[in-house]
Amino acid sequence: MKKLQENLLLVMWTVSVVATAGSLYFSEVRGFIPCELCWIQRIFMYPLVLIIGIAIAQKNARIYTTTLVFSLIGASISLYHYGIQKLKFLSDSAPSCGQVPCTGEYINVFGFITIPFLALTAFLMIAGLSLYLRKSIKEEQ
Repeated sequence: MKKLQENLLLVMWTVSVVATAGSLYFSEVRGFIPCELCWIQRIFMYPLVLIIGIAIAQKNARIYTTTLVFSLIGASISLYHYGIQKLKFLSDSAPSCGQVPCTGEYINVFGFITIPFLALTAFLMIAGLSLYLRKSIKEEQ
């Protein structure tokens, strides 16, 4: 495995660890109760820490398909969640989300950075890095 591929995996793993730690910080330290869409996003982010970590240990850069699928599904959910927070026509028809409404914004930095926005950013970074990893492997062959 080339050094570039190792570095890409390491950056992907770091992004997934930071996103996971951030979500745990918001819920366990700050006491923010996650809505159902937040839980679904966690379902797609948390395994990436293990999947990418194992790929690093095994020096397996061919994990890009798995990370791409997880991150694109997670990004889609994050984008929808962000949309129901920020777009009136989506928030009016948003489903009920249990204890906490999915339209709620625990944080709103600069008027646009919310928790789903942070998750979307992390998922898109991992997806982009997965595609770059794929390109690097294809060029190597």
